[in-house]
Amino acid sequence: MPKLKTHRGAAKRFHITGRGKLLRLKGARSHLRRRKTAKVKRLFDNKLPVSATVVKRMRLILPYGVE
Repeated sequence: MPKLKTHRGAAKRFHITGRGKLLRLKGARSHLRRRKTAKVKRLFDNKLPVSATVVKRMRLILPYGVE
């Protein structure tokens, strides 16, 4: 069985916790940020869990976790 390649774009965008959960950041973090409220900008800092429907596909493109 050959080695599997990690999808480098996904590796930069997702984070895997110690227990194996996948976390992501929200989109639209930088575009038009001046007009967003402070509350909205704070919410951009939080990492959110990836939805269960996507996790199976993410495991295929991140076979060894994220370096």
